[in-house]
Amino acid sequence: MIRNGVAIDDSFAEAFPMKATRLIVTAHRLEWARHAAVAATGFATSVIACGCEAGIERELAAEETPDGRPGFSLLLFSMSGKELAKQIERRVGQCVLTCPTTAVFAGLPDAGGDSAALGKNLRFFGDGWQISKVIAGTRYWRIPVMDGEFVAQETTPVVKSVGGGNLLLLARDTESALGAAEAAVAAMKRLPNVIMPFPGGVVRSGSKVGSKYASLGASTNDAFCPNLYGLVPKSELTPETRCVMEIVIDGLAEADVAAAMRAGIEAGIERGAAAGLLRISAGNYGGKLGPYHFHLRRLIEGEPS
Repeated sequence: MIRNGVAIDDSFAEAFPMKATRLIVTAHRLEWARHAAVAATGFATSVIACGCEAGIERELAAEETPDGRPGFSLLLFSMSGKELAKQIERRVGQCVLTCPTTAVFAGLPDAGGDSAALGKNLRFFGDGWQISKVIAGTRYWRIPVMDGEFVAQETTPVVKSVGGGNLLLLARDTESALGAAEAAVAAMKRLPNVIMPFPGGVVRSGSKVGSKYASLGASTNDAFCPNLYGLVPKSELTPETRCVMEIVIDGLAEADVAAAMRAGIEAGIERGAAAGLLRISAGNYGGKLGPYHFHLRRLIEGEPS
């Protein structure tokens, strides 16, 4: 399949189940909400080593937040509810509670399912001076701090989600690959319920399962490394392909990941071969890693994944 000179592989991205939550962080001024949001979602690119994958979903106007102040929506994903709860407590406690004027709220509706502690455990920082308030059936904690008080909703809902959707953008050179990746990420960021957890939404160190070193569970995806073309037995590249960028997508639902991938593919096609994008592919493990398979050509044609 060729679209605007770009080859679309007959392949699929393989994704897997995760647990996720949405947090709303607000502050007296947007600048301080941003400081807290950036810190709380730092070192959260991959569950392989970070414990969770997290990112800023979008900026929120004052009229969109529970306390009428500007803020940000954050999405956090992990492989288990237990690990997610641990990451929430650490990141909110160290990066939001500490940031001037902030407050934190659950960003998902309480459907009576699983939940994780938010202010429920952080309240003990108040050393006995903390107090709670129940509004419309929801409990909030008010913790005294040096600029006044830190308000935190007691718990945040935890939902099933999907992680590991991905696109591989194969290009003529670094500038072309970066341009295509930036356009794809920008298109994806306009959609709700998804994050691209790597720096700038893009990862250049795509990996494969396994390694020649027994202590490593993953290693460089040599089939897509331009400098190894002609050296590895099964390269996926051609001599014209000199740079590959990957975009990883996590979403609250399968349909969210599919929509983001479709938007990214369309953004790449719009740039076309004239801008140096040669091919769009995806990473999978033969269907053995995860139950969610996002077929590239079906996404373009609007068919179910």
